[in-house]
Amino acid sequence: MTHTVPDGVEVVASRDQASRLDSPPLLVLDAVTGFLDAHGIGHGPLAWQRIGDGQSNVTYLLERGGESVVLRRGPRPPLPRSTHDMVREARIQKILGEHGVPVPEILAVCEDEALLGVPFYLMSRIDGTVITDTTPPHLSPADQRRATSEAVVDTLITLHGLDVTEGRLASLGSPDGYLRRQVERFRGLWEINATRDLPAVEHLADWLARNLPTSQAASVVHGDYRMGNLMFAPRAPARVLAILDWEMATLGDPLADLGYLTATYSEAGRPATPLELTTVTRSPGYLTPRQLAERYQHHTGLDLTPLPWYQTLALWKAAIFCEAIHTRWQRGERPHDTAFGPSLGTGVPRLLERAAHHAGLSAAPRP
Repeated sequence: MTHTVPDGVEVVASRDQASRLDSPPLLVLDAVTGFLDAHGIGHGPLAWQRIGDGQSNVTYLLERGGESVVLRRGPRPPLPRSTHDMVREARIQKILGEHGVPVPEILAVCEDEALLGVPFYLMSRIDGTVITDTTPPHLSPADQRRATSEAVVDTLITLHGLDVTEGRLASLGSPDGYLRRQVERFRGLWEINATRDLPAVEHLADWLARNLPTSQAASVVHGDYRMGNLMFAPRAPARVLAILDWEMATLGDPLADLGYLTATYSEAGRPATPLELTTVTRSPGYLTPRQLAERYQHHTGLDLTPLPWYQTLALWKAAIFCEAIHTRWQRGERPHDTAFGPSLGTGVPRLLERAAHHAGLSAAPRP
């Protein structure tokens, strides 16, 4: 049986069917079934369901013979260099799991691109709740809303408290020069992926490079730390069962994660951007971005005076990788995308305006 999405085939039953398509499918059932057989996971027919709100990497729930696992893979090729590295992402989760970080268990990794066109990995299914635009009933009372947002920042505090100076954690990257490399790397990604002229990108890049803060600590940096990438327990009290989506993780400056969390966090009265993916925190009862930062500062002792720089970096980077998504959509490489990709025509300039606001700069006029 073949399942389709608008303007493209997402899942096919066999590799033979996949070979006859102009655009490769995201899931080939006989290839995945064979991989499950090789690793002794389940038996019989395979059922699948796409899950999550990821706009680049793709995640599926697979059910077979009473067993449930989660498959995670990158988008359709061609892929930008050094992005969507599922093998590295699986390795990072294995290492973090050994240090008590709440992550799904990695069950198997496939580096053979012949099966799905890109590497992928399988991880354990966790029975929990991901919060986006609706507050789950068990976390709806006012005390649980506060506890939910406290759990978000407390989990980040714990992650940033890991000793990254030795052992396998030290192999995840080099924290020295992290901030400068971020500015240089994303500046280069703009040059590769942009199809339009947005002067605010270079304006902000210059400002970020001129005003680099001195890192106060080194830690694991998640890179996309937000409520929507956390899985909460299915019953109160609010408790984080797993941190998801480790594609951009490395070692670096912990305030980069706090800057991203607070800059993309939805708050009543704040203009919306494409990166405000968990809108429930606009409702009463949740901590505000300022309160998140104050709680973080209280437990870590880090000086948050330069936090606006990190918030600017977060939104500037978000604008650049969103522009890459917009470009892929324009080229027809996201045939299933009828909402997010088109919205970035105006969404990317909004992100740049918000970044300029944090930097205290005048935003360039929209084209």
